[in-house]
Amino acid sequence: MIRKSASLLSLATLLFVTGTSLAASPPDFSGNWTLNTDKGLNLGMVKAVSETVAAKQTPEKLTLDFSTTFMMKTSHRQVNYDLTGKTSIPNEGPMGDKAETLAKWDGNRLVVTWTAEGAVAGTKTVKTEIRTLSADGRTMTVRTERAGKDPMELVYEKK
Repeated sequence: MIRKSASLLSLATLLFVTGTSLAASPPDFSGNWTLNTDKGLNLGMVKAVSETVAAKQTPEKLTLDFSTTFMMKTSHRQVNYDLTGKTSIPNEGPMGDKAETLAKWDGNRLVVTWTAEGAVAGTKTVKTEIRTLSADGRTMTVRTERAGKDPMELVYEKK
């Protein structure tokens, strides 16, 4: 009986330690990524975009350097997310709009809320971006949700 209790206690301790260590290690999105528009969802005009992203991540910050080509014109932008739960200084969206961003971990998902001035004075627009990494670390999916619109998914493959 004592041996069985000790074994159960050892198993419980192992499960607790394993679960704690997994929870303490969020995915690392660092690397060079290429957009695969054949795998996306609800892309619309984005289907005609060619995009690469160079991502650098520390425990405190995720920096994304975008290089985007659309209609033979290339643009560059950088987005910075504070991973400590603080609102970031305004980031620039793909269309040049500025928004405050708040990034939070939800398990293995990075959920970022973008809040910007609306088209009508005194209003705000909000979109939620959910970034995930495949189990093998080779695919990054970014799902964007907005009220009243179908969600869009961008799928990036690691170079």
